[in-house]
Amino acid sequence: MRTTTYLSLLLLPALIVGCGNNRAAYKIPPVEPALVETPQNDRGMYLDLIKQMQAQNAYFASLAHIDAFRQRFGDLPELRILQADALRETGERSAAAQQYRTLTKGPQAAQAWHGLGLIAAASNDTAGAQLALQNAVQIDPLNVAYLGDLGFALLQSGDLDRARAPLAKAAELAPGNARAVSNLALWALLSGQSGMAEAMIQRANLPQATRQEILRLASTLRRPVATTSNTGNAPAALAAQQGPSAPSLQPLPPRSMLDRFTPTTAKPQETVQ
Repeated sequence: MRTTTYLSLLLLPALIVGCGNNRAAYKIPPVEPALVETPQNDRGMYLDLIKQMQAQNAYFASLAHIDAFRQRFGDLPELRILQADALRETGERSAAAQQYRTLTKGPQAAQAWHGLGLIAAASNDTAGAQLALQNAVQIDPLNVAYLGDLGFALLQSGDLDRARAPLAKAAELAPGNARAVSNLALWALLSGQSGMAEAMIQRANLPQATRQEILRLASTLRRPVATTSNTGNAPAALAAQQGPSAPSLQPLPPRSMLDRFTPTTAKPQETVQ
């Protein structure tokens, strides 16, 4: 009993002190946000969120989050390229171009030149589009989107010879990419090689809507030719494109692409007349 009483007497002042300082013990002074170091993973997660928004075409929402990101974490070149992309996609081409130009010398240079190329193409500036997209491809030669857009810009200007290489590169680098295969099939159509285009479309199992879009683009981009027939708009798919009246000696894609897509009746190294 004495031992118990003695221990109780020792603990009692401590409990009293604890109860008396209860507020002080649990009330922690707030820390200024500026003094708290932002974890790197939080910043990266927020950037990924903005990228996901843009991948889902929520560009206006991404612009709002870009402003919020900048207030919280500060400015970054990667953030500025996302902002430029969003401005371009929401119709603010002038502001987007200005932002892109500030990034053509840094780590986002390829993306910046690509954006400038897309703006130039949308403004019907074919020379400016080709130059900017060539710069993007030179900096990042393995980017399938850059190669495809450069090839398409060359198709728009009617330069089929120069369009062949970037489009074939894109299709070989990403044989499962529907856009890359579609662009090369479009090149084949414009080159008068409807059999090759049909083989590409069938091998890639492109949906009917994509097929129709390829035909529409071919009809839009095809330059007038001195022929007496007009079968370019026929809905009977691709086999009825251009016959003997097609331009002579159009170049074929590289042999590996030719082997992959050309019908078995064609000879691998022939040019189509």
